[in-house]
Amino acid sequence: MKRIFILLLLACASPAFAQVKFARLFSDHVVLQRQKPIPVWGWAKPGEKVKVTLAGQSMDVKADASGKWRVNFKALEAGGPHSLQASAKSGNAAVNDVLIGEVWLCSGQSNMEWPVSAAKNYEEERKNAEFPQIRHFRVDHVVTLQPEQDLSAGEWKVASAETVGGFTAVGFFFARELYQKLHVPIGLLHSSWGGSQIEGWISKEAMLGDDQLRSYAQNLPKTWQEADAIMDKKLKKQLFKNATYDPTWEDEKKYLSPDVDFTSWQKTADGVGQWDWKGLMGFRGKGYMAKEVSISSDWVAKQTTLSLAENDGPVEVYINGKPVHEGTAKGARKIQLPAGTWKEGKNILTLKTGNMVSAAWFGPGLMGSANDLYVEDGSRKTSLAKDWYLMPAFAEKHEYAHLMNNVGTTIYNAMIVPLLPFAIRGTLWYQGESNAGRAYQYRQSFPLMINDWRKLWNDEFSFYWVQLSSFGADRDSNKGSNWAELREAQNMTLSLPKTGMAVTTDVGNPLDIHPTNKQDVAHRLATNALKQDYGQNIPYASPLYDQMQVDGTKAIISFKNAENGLTVKDRYGYLKGFEIAGEDKVFHYAQAEIQGSKVVVSSPKVSKPVAVRYAWSDAPEDANLYNADGFPASAFRTDSWPGLTVNTRFE
Repeated sequence: MKRIFILLLLACASPAFAQVKFARLFSDHVVLQRQKPIPVWGWAKPGEKVKVTLAGQSMDVKADASGKWRVNFKALEAGGPHSLQASAKSGNAAVNDVLIGEVWLCSGQSNMEWPVSAAKNYEEERKNAEFPQIRHFRVDHVVTLQPEQDLSAGEWKVASAETVGGFTAVGFFFARELYQKLHVPIGLLHSSWGGSQIEGWISKEAMLGDDQLRSYAQNLPKTWQEADAIMDKKLKKQLFKNATYDPTWEDEKKYLSPDVDFTSWQKTADGVGQWDWKGLMGFRGKGYMAKEVSISSDWVAKQTTLSLAENDGPVEVYINGKPVHEGTAKGARKIQLPAGTWKEGKNILTLKTGNMVSAAWFGPGLMGSANDLYVEDGSRKTSLAKDWYLMPAFAEKHEYAHLMNNVGTTIYNAMIVPLLPFAIRGTLWYQGESNAGRAYQYRQSFPLMINDWRKLWNDEFSFYWVQLSSFGADRDSNKGSNWAELREAQNMTLSLPKTGMAVTTDVGNPLDIHPTNKQDVAHRLATNALKQDYGQNIPYASPLYDQMQVDGTKAIISFKNAENGLTVKDRYGYLKGFEIAGEDKVFHYAQAEIQGSKVVVSSPKVSKPVAVRYAWSDAPEDANLYNADGFPASAFRTDSWPGLTVNTRFE
């Protein structure tokens, strides 16, 4: 009897008794790809026969030993709504309001994730969002060490003024333009994660076939405990230049000293915000924050108020090594300090904090407003918002959040595998900011990912991406640029078939890594699709460097995608953004002149030109070369001299 009872328990825990169901992607309002075979899959009792019907087609299939089943319907033309149904002895499942049209996978990091609600002119865009044949499915942020079979959440939403705010902005504006030109349903399958590196999106199998990533893939952690240990070593190597260094409690007590050495600490521009975005990705536990505070002599004898932004866990506050406050509090803290607490000149303010309590996802540090960081004497206020140093407390209990960049392949496992092999027309990709420090390696990792996905889908679908926009400093070529090197890697990937690129340096914001003008970005992606996928006879591409010829003291640059000529966008009519160098490899800002579809570049400082660069900086604000069709020219260089990132590799 006992044995029968145990068998019954095991049987009830088994998926064999699960009712027939579809994979989560096949839910109400789904858009399925037209003109391609339509794979549909789900689960039932192992070995169970399942009948699946769609738009007049009916298919029988037998679930495998794990309970999974899959059918492939014949290609259909655009239309609907249809019903998708599955029936078996274990039950029935139905998906309603199914449309057949064009499906695009939208992926990458935060600029792809950027919602319509945060895009330029949101209130106006909402008024033009009633498109019931445009649908959006957002894949939740999840990372796993092993490939997942299905998504645990998500639903298709129909575009309307009420829902569009949560759609990917680039994806929606792209879909809207396609719908207005093609008049067929458009589905956006949105799987992106802000801050993610490309290595998280690549399969282990693809990495094993790559000479630069093979050793990493061979040593992937099997548990999150192993992953935490790897993260610990990486962070210690970053801070102490020694992955095996283990600071003790006694070592970390020195962090409270008035003569503390900040050499190993992580410097950050401001004191408010998650440590994840300040170079300490994923650390969860206690840690130290410190900064130098300059105090004038007339404040020393006064009572002052120290204001700190919020951390609702226990916080210890020290000034010049002496404790001045300890406790928990909600909101900004206002700490009354007696006269004599500060000394004239340089002071060291140190906080010891742990994870936020009410917002555990935040981790250690301070949240809220930078305006809450200051010291005042009643009549004057000194801001403490800028220039802080951070140090994790490694000697105390800590762990790492399961974020997008902890372990390579983990985003792929949880956010791409469950989508396979859902039929799509192509992929829109906006990523690279997080890989700019390894731009040379991106020349290899980016096409590796594209080929990996195409192999997994068994479909050489179209793949279009956004070239990095403008963000950061506008420095000359002699100082180099990570972002320019990443743009170069993106240019080189155009050698793959059925690819295209939207150049966006002219619609970026040097002060904000998230420019809000997603409309122009989407339009430039849409022209690629309309031309290359849908056969419309329209201009669609930016000028790309082709070749350089030298004529005396002048360098003559030829371009692809400039058949109708080149033009300059500048109220004075001057072409800018070019630099030229001789054999000494020293670049000088150059004079440049358009001659038809070519640009002639020269400088009185360079008698024998050897190399020319254009828009070669993080934020090339001066760059103003366009083709006559209105597309901005891509950044380029004619030389192949080693750059800033040539020796940097993913670890």
